[in-house]
Amino acid sequence: METKREIVFYKHYFEDFFMPLSEKVKNKIDEVLFLITILERVPAKFLKSVEGRKGLYEIRVEYESNIYRIFCCFDKDRLVVLFNGFQKKTQKTPTKEMNKAEEIMNEYLNDK
Repeated sequence: METKREIVFYKHYFEDFFMPLSEKVKNKIDEVLFLITILERVPAKFLKSVEGRKGLYEIRVEYESNIYRIFCCFDKDRLVVLFNGFQKKTQKTPTKEMNKAEEIMNEYLNDK
């Protein structure tokens, strides 16, 4: 199967979020990340741009009644760079999490 995208982790941010999660949640996140690598068009259910934040996207994962978000950006079309993630507990994505993701994205773009 041909991959459409490659996923990379920027620094330790994603792992800090991922490691403490239960195995079942980790497996679900892995499934969604795999879909992102192989699907030509990724449904908005799994990947969506963040409104008002240029270049910032969120990967959306649902497991049982829990919702998780992982921020990322694209680099050279085929590369998806993962940043921080969090478990969503309210309707709106917390501004604090979006600001953190934007800071990490700018740091990544400056490091390149």
